[in-house]
Amino acid sequence: MYGRRASAQALARDVFDGLPPNFAVTVAICPPVIYLEAVREALADQDRVLLAAQDVCAQTEDGARTGEISGAMLREMGASYVLVGHSERRQLLGETNEGVGAKMLAALDAGLTPILCVGETLAERDGLRTEAVVAAQLQSAIHGAGVSALAHSVVAYEPVWAIGTGRNATPDQAQAVHAFIRNWATDQAGKAVADGLCILYGGSVKPDNAAALFAMPDVDGGLVGGASLKAADFLAICRAAG
Repeated sequence: MYGRRASAQALARDVFDGLPPNFAVTVAICPPVIYLEAVREALADQDRVLLAAQDVCAQTEDGARTGEISGAMLREMGASYVLVGHSERRQLLGETNEGVGAKMLAALDAGLTPILCVGETLAERDGLRTEAVVAAQLQSAIHGAGVSALAHSVVAYEPVWAIGTGRNATPDQAQAVHAFIRNWATDQAGKAVADGLCILYGGSVKPDNAAALFAMPDVDGGLVGGASLKAADFLAICRAAG
């Protein structure tokens, strides 16, 4: 929940202008929903920078749900992706695994690519429950959509314990959980789907640690938080992924 219309448009233009025309890495930005159309206008007709929404309503049918934004609405506003299960929504707004699963299904039904966010808290990590927590989050997410949803989704590992706590995940720690996620996907949907699954890392990615993180074999990119609010920092991270 940052910025205003003009600053969102300016940031989008700066990111677009800073990417080379033939940049091979998929880049998407996630402005607040009320600025999606304004950012789309600022980016004009191009496919170098895509749009993502920060949340989606779990219900797919029209109805009286004051304040909610449907997947169909997000598509009309230009979104290609949508975050589901972001750590802040789980921690601050009490979103459950089951609710996140419903949102994932709603996103897929609307033709959006869900970016499923999973990750453990500090207490869960210190209690050696990382794999159990992440597996439960993943399993609930595909409960309604089915394992075939993995072929049309992105997973983002967000170690909650490494976000704003002063403790940073090392590249090896990130790789360990990413490898676990890919192995889980292999067990659920087969090697071909698992190998094609994009698994992002979302634990305080910055220009000075991006290259080391992206060098890990199962880290396919980043879900960038605070560093995405400065075009120069975000572009440096994008270049590290390229």
